[in-house]
Amino acid sequence: MIRWCNGAMWSRIVALFTIKTKFEAFLVIYGLGLGAVERGMHYLTAYPGLPGKILFAACPIAVFMAGGRILDSLERDYRD
Repeated sequence: MIRWCNGAMWSRIVALFTIKTKFEAFLVIYGLGLGAVERGMHYLTAYPGLPGKILFAACPIAVFMAGGRILDSLERDYRD
């Protein structure tokens, strides 16, 4: 049996998906924001009127909350 993925390999793969700097965090938040606005536009067409506007507003609010959490976790790592 061939062991193709040992512990060191897993740590290298995990390091690829770890946000280390604020610049990387802002890139992730920007991508989340683009996706949220795109989803909100679909909600506006699927649910015309007030329900669509409420669902559209909920999408960026979720990004604001996630972005704040991402930035807060980076600042905590800097202090530790």
